[in-house]
Order: sequence, then C-alpha cells, then structure tokens
Amino acid sequence: MHAPGDPPETEPEAGAESETEPAPAPEQPRRKPPREAIAEARVRAPTRGNRRLERLLEAVNADPQVRAWWYMNQLTSERLRMSDHSWVHVQVVLNVALRLLRLLVKGGVEPAMVADHGMRDRDAEVVVAAGSLLHDVGMSIHRADHEAFSLFLAARKLDELLDGVYDEPERTVVASEAMHAIIGHRRRGEPYTVEAGVVRVADALDMAQGRSRIPFEAGELGIHSLSAAAIDEVVISAGEERPVRIEIRMNNSAGIFQVDDLLGTKLRGTPLADKVEVVAEIEGETEKRLLTSFRLRES
Repeated sequence: MHAPGDPPETEPEAGAESETEPAPAPEQPRRKPPREAIAEARVRAPTRGNRRLERLLEAVNADPQVRAWWYMNQLTSERLRMSDHSWVHVQVVLNVALRLLRLLVKGGVEPAMVADHGMRDRDAEVVVAAGSLLHDVGMSIHRADHEAFSLFLAARKLDELLDGVYDEPERTVVASEAMHAIIGHRRRGEPYTVEAGVVRVADALDMAQGRSRIPFEAGELGIHSLSAAAIDEVVISAGEERPVRIEIRMNNSAGIFQVDDLLGTKLRGTPLADKVEVVAEIEGETEKRLLTSFRLRES
C-alpha cells in the first residue's frame, strides 16, 4: 500500500530485472526404482487347463530377474524413442502367439513338437510361450543384435523356468525349440518351425490400438511412425480358406507400409506364409482415398 510521503510507485523499466524470484520449474515425475518398477510386471494368458503352461507362467511371474529384463527392455526403447517394449509388449505377444497357434492347430496344422518330437500340441504352447516371454530380453543389453543377446540370457534361464515342468531330455528339447523361436524373430531369422513362425508374426502384430504410436507422438515423423500411428485395431480369427485370418483396421492408408514392410516381412518365408490371410481395411473419411483395402501377398 502507498503511504503519504512515500515516493510514487512506478512500473519497472522494460528490461529491468525483477526482484522477485522466478517460479521454480515444475518437478519431473520421479522414476520408480527398479524394485518398485517391476512389482506390477505380471503376464497373463488363457492356459485352457494346460498345467505345464500354467507352471511356466507362474515361474516367470515369480522371477525378479526376468521382470528386471523387461524393465530394462523398456528403458532401452525409451532411450531410442521406440515403441513400447515393456512387459506389456511381452504380454501382447504371448497372447497373440497362443491365439495364432491354437487357430493353426484347430485348422489341422501340426507344430514341430508334434510332427518332429511326437509330443503334444500343449507342449507347442509351452514353446511358443517361452519364446514370447524371452524374445526381447537381449534389449536389456543393447538394441543391436538383441536377438542374439536374448539367446545368451535365455539359455540358462529356460533351464531354471522349466525345472519342475519337464524332465530331461524333454526339457532340453523344449528349451532348444524356444530358443529357435527367439532367434527366429529377427528380420532375417529364417524360422524353421510353426512355433518359431508364430512368435515372429505375433511380435509384428503388436500394433493395435495405437500401440506403435510412441515415436509419432514424440515427434519422430517419418514413414515408419506415420504408418504405425495409422493402425487402429487388429482382429485375429479363423479363416474360411486358411486356418487364420488377420484383419488390420486402419484410419489412414499410410498404414499399408506397416502391414507390408513389418508384418509382411515377418510372415514371408515362415511355415505360416500359406496358412495366414492378411487383409487391411481403411476406415473413415479423413483422407483422399487411394484404396479401401489391401491384401498381403505371399511373395
């Protein structure tokens, strides 16, 4: 308040420094320490009474080292401004892979565990689950050659996770087939088995509901991020002419690049190539239409 006799109040000259302290910058949200960060990491999938699969999932969810690898996977992806590679990605791949395998088996396709080892379809589910759960753990070390690093980490861990699930020699057979699925998910992985092909394709199908939008929203504008952001939904069902039909619903035709370059590359050259039908549909009126649908070719 201005009292009589005080000098008149004046506005500070332009450019003059204010005596008031600048407002503090808003605090960045504190990152959780590793022990807290991995606490919520639990994967779930319908086991349909497969006791061996149930025991594998129980062992993984109880293993702090596996969950720490998933935590580090996500940290690496954030450093590189990539799409999500956390335990959520692992759960998506796990569930998609099991659905693909079960549809293939229902359609009369024999997985390697049956055709090559005289075991059961349910053992193939364990192979697919193990491969899905550990396929990216090498990203905890580095993105480059992460598939090979995943093998390095998974070799010992699979023996631990499958202890009590299988005796020898079946445990080694299941672990070996799971590791084949892990190395086979890389771009030129050349998977030989149905199980490995399933993991490879399931990894590429983690694109629904904006799951791949992170690079786009972070300002990484390019054909990869624009195409990923165009994918709205992925629907996997039994096909009429082939065991599996994959429908990809897009809001923009830019999504064709994601379908052809990512999914197409992962599907071609696998035992699944002639057993899966892929159709992409463009919905909405947000662009000048160049096409309304796209069908992935086998070669």
